[in-house]
Amino acid sequence: MERRSFMKKASAGLAVGAVAAPAIAQSSQPNIKWRLASSFPKSLDTIYGAAESVANRVRAATGGKFDIQVFAAGEIVPGPGVCDAVKDATVEMGHTCSYYFVGKDVTFAFDTALPFGLNSRQQSAWMYEGGGMELMRDFFRDYNVVNFPCGNTGVQMGGWYRKEIKSVKDLEGLKFRIAGAAGQVMARLGVVPQQIPGGDIYPALEKGTIDAAEWVGPYDDEKLGFNKVAKYYYYPGFWEGGPQITVYVNAKKWAELPKEYQQILESACAAAHVEMQAKYDVKNVAALRRLVASGTQLRQFPRDVMQGAYKAAFEFYDETAAKNPKFKKVYEQWRKFRDDEYLWFRVAEKSFDDFVYSQQTRRA
Repeated sequence: MERRSFMKKASAGLAVGAVAAPAIAQSSQPNIKWRLASSFPKSLDTIYGAAESVANRVRAATGGKFDIQVFAAGEIVPGPGVCDAVKDATVEMGHTCSYYFVGKDVTFAFDTALPFGLNSRQQSAWMYEGGGMELMRDFFRDYNVVNFPCGNTGVQMGGWYRKEIKSVKDLEGLKFRIAGAAGQVMARLGVVPQQIPGGDIYPALEKGTIDAAEWVGPYDDEKLGFNKVAKYYYYPGFWEGGPQITVYVNAKKWAELPKEYQQILESACAAAHVEMQAKYDVKNVAALRRLVASGTQLRQFPRDVMQGAYKAAFEFYDETAAKNPKFKKVYEQWRKFRDDEYLWFRVAEKSFDDFVYSQQTRRA
């Protein structure tokens, strides 16, 4: 796939909606109806809403000729079943986090996030300009999927805990709802990882079936009520520095789409990709204030937890690369990209952030 600028895609999405709709509506293009299965409940309006945003943009840009109906997790297939549903053409599209499917192959995680990996800007840079799209398209070919970035939450929180985590020893035996490759990394520190769909986390935490759970961040976590059943809220979610949400399209169905519809769908995903993080960056601020005001105890992970997890993560990656050729192919390019990006971000980005945040603290 030819590399394209991320911002050009987002601009194209707006242009299509504003200019192309009349031409498409008056053309002889076919009427097409697709179904999209989301991995998320409707109550999570920001992350679930990205799929609706795509559907609305596509519908508007085609004068209603290309109609995508969005279904929440469980309405057609359960959230964890989205990959197989798209692969088998049970539905034409899905909206999901690829790291939900690491049980099939850990390589899926690169499409979402890995512990101590890329932040959201770096993830987008890797996908759109750094070779990530080509690598992941090649990987997804085996699953009959064409993938499109369609959202990012930004760095997430480290989750809700029923007891304080004062050192890495407190992780031993901890039953922790955590998704993706992060579960395998945390298991090396004694955690007992549990992969539970979003809608099932609250009752598991309330009943004590699990001791802790991570989900997204303040806005979504407040909606799911985790603060009512766990007191301690930790940060940062070092396993999700910039988790990407992805639209899956069945490869055969994608090939059958008219070229104009392909461009419109691709542009709609790019626009929703930008929109999601903008919403989270605004909504998380007020939600965090409300959580703290209601009694939530905000805590930073102890340094030995961070250091232990960092060491475990890269041991896991090296071991996985030694036995999984698909993982190795992506990992070698991804790690070089990551290291180069870190060098650049440390020069200007981090220097700016460190200074202005310190001045805000002094003024407060």
